[in-house]
Amino acid sequence: MNLKALNERRAELVNQMNALVTGADCETRAMTEEEAAAFDAAEAEVKAIDETIAREQRARAASIPAEVPAAPRAEEAEERAFADYVLGRVHELRAGEQNLDMANNGAIIPVSIAGRIIKAVKDRCPILAGCTMYSVKGTLKVPVWGKANTTHDIAVGYQTEFTEITADAGAFTSVDLGGYLAGALTLIGRSVENSATFNVVDFIVNQIAEEVAGFLEKELITGSTKAQGALMTSTTVTAAAAAAITADELITLQSKLPQAHQAAACWTMHPETFLMVKKLKDSNNRYLLQDDMAGEFPYRLLGKPVYLSDNMPVPAAGAKSVLYGDYTGLSVNMRENLQVQVLREKYATQHAIGVVAWFEFDAKVTDHQKLAVLVQKSA
Repeated sequence: MNLKALNERRAELVNQMNALVTGADCETRAMTEEEAAAFDAAEAEVKAIDETIAREQRARAASIPAEVPAAPRAEEAEERAFADYVLGRVHELRAGEQNLDMANNGAIIPVSIAGRIIKAVKDRCPILAGCTMYSVKGTLKVPVWGKANTTHDIAVGYQTEFTEITADAGAFTSVDLGGYLAGALTLIGRSVENSATFNVVDFIVNQIAEEVAGFLEKELITGSTKAQGALMTSTTVTAAAAAAITADELITLQSKLPQAHQAAACWTMHPETFLMVKKLKDSNNRYLLQDDMAGEFPYRLLGKPVYLSDNMPVPAAGAKSVLYGDYTGLSVNMRENLQVQVLREKYATQHAIGVVAWFEFDAKVTDHQKLAVLVQKSA
């Protein structure tokens, strides 16, 4: 059967049908009996051709032998080789597969698995997913625009022709982002080698991601003597009490951000703070917190999503209890991307396998207009 000829005949019939319809439309009339009969005949032939083509395709499909299973994707091959290595199984190379890179009695986790860990870290640490990310070796200087002093800045105003315009200027400063080494170690009992249901790849991804995400969230929120967190912004509102929060204070805090930075802003607070805020009402006795049925967050406060973090301080004298803003105001330099190694021999005397993760990063607030903090009254 000549499928090419059938398709050409079908196209010819479709053109005829379109011409009949177009002709009647242009003259603003119904089809004549002859035109309607010609249209119906063409339509019937098109249906017959479609059925014939479908039968031909089914016949050809039935005569084709079953396909040979496709070779595993590169990611699947890497995961299989990695799991075999961790569990001490002999790994039989298949077509297109390679051995893991060995280094000092350990194996470096393949890129595909490391990528899964990084994604899982960002899923568990919203502030990392939202901040401004860099990956620069050495020291990164982030330019920051500001006033030259307390009074001088670029100003726009009405001017008079033939009159000199007053020149003024702002100034660029810079925030330096270096790199601080951080690491995490997880041990897996060798007894898992006897478990047929244990998914070693998923376990390592989740365990490492949990540890790294918890550390990064704490550093990116509260900071330390090394990396600086979002709470170190200079834009603050001081609460009237040491251990209480009012609706007016939250409204004031939200208003600290210019309108241009409100679109991606959100709230971050400790679960205990959240319980206090959850009880706040407006002047009409309506709760400030509203259910967020359409979004991914369970609640919205003054129209913005609320994140809960155990790393936020609880309300107490001098504590920075509520963070509001756009996380892009915090810059993070991942000077060394996450590297993970599996150590089979080092912990053999403990009947365990070690999984160690290393990374190098630094963080600082680079745009204080995008972040604001509520500070409780000092005692």
